[in-house]
Amino acid sequence: MGKSKELSVDLKKRIIDLNKSGKSLGAISKQLQVPRATVQTIIRKYKVHGAVVSLPRSGRKRKLSHAAERRLVRMVKSQPRITKKQVCKDLEADGTQVSVSTVKRVLHRHGLRGCRARKKPLLQKRHLKTRLKFAVDHMDKDKTFWRKVLWSDETKIELFGHNTQQYVWRRKGEAFNPRNTMPTVKHGGGSIMLWGCFAASGTGSLQKVNGIMKKEDYLQILQENLKPSARRLGLGRSWVFQQDNDPKHTSKVVKEWLNQARIKVLEWPSQSPDLNPIENMWTVLKKRVHARKPSHLAELHQFCQEEWSNIRPEACQELVDGYQKRLVAVKMAKGHVTKY
Repeated sequence: MGKSKELSVDLKKRIIDLNKSGKSLGAISKQLQVPRATVQTIIRKYKVHGAVVSLPRSGRKRKLSHAAERRLVRMVKSQPRITKKQVCKDLEADGTQVSVSTVKRVLHRHGLRGCRARKKPLLQKRHLKTRLKFAVDHMDKDKTFWRKVLWSDETKIELFGHNTQQYVWRRKGEAFNPRNTMPTVKHGGGSIMLWGCFAASGTGSLQKVNGIMKKEDYLQILQENLKPSARRLGLGRSWVFQQDNDPKHTSKVVKEWLNQARIKVLEWPSQSPDLNPIENMWTVLKKRVHARKPSHLAELHQFCQEEWSNIRPEACQELVDGYQKRLVAVKMAKGHVTKY
């Protein structure tokens, strides 16, 4: 026998109204063409709950007990890279057979969702120690100090944005419609390497690197761009230069020139791009440049120069003024990677 159709809320309300007017169960059943037992059940539930809407049902009994759910959550927390299928196999080995969907629902209830692992530099114990020391040593520096820092770094920008993603609205079976695909070329269609610097007062020089940069090339970039950028940005005499610990940056010839030029260098912890705000500037630059869709490398370089100079000084200052938050994040993470 099939499942009977549930009465509408309006019909249930009419049953209650007739009952309140003094009509008997049999009279209500006959008038509304509803079984007497159903009328009696609706009136009884109304007297208990004060409503005619259907109450939540308990549903099917859960496959996993509360203890089993807690064990499942502990398993995933201790092994974040474990797959749902592997979780099912581990549970089955212990005598509990559940589907992948059940595992997913349980994890979602506990706030755990599958996400792409963020790519971050590999940190060894010595890196953690130096990062934590840097954060603690510079925690008392105020905005005035960081506004005197000239931040620098190199980046590679590909012509067609090899790592970009594009989402489209389409129907099933239309995945390979030319309107729904994103053309690609090998090696991103070519790329250029850039060296740049900026401070809280704005962007400094942006220099294209020809070929593979050697220490001599890096030295020439510093000689031609470092002091002019500092003067143009109004950093005064007591400014500090920031660079990472790339072997070219720490080479003997570069160190000697920096000493002779009396340029103070900020001691920097290795493997710490999250502590360098210029990484955020590179992200902004790449988004703006790729939005203009350059068609060849010369145009790519031109757009980079234009968009770099178009970044507002207010955006630079806001980025630098929030620097202490990075130090706090590194300290809270005990030297490990942060969201920056």
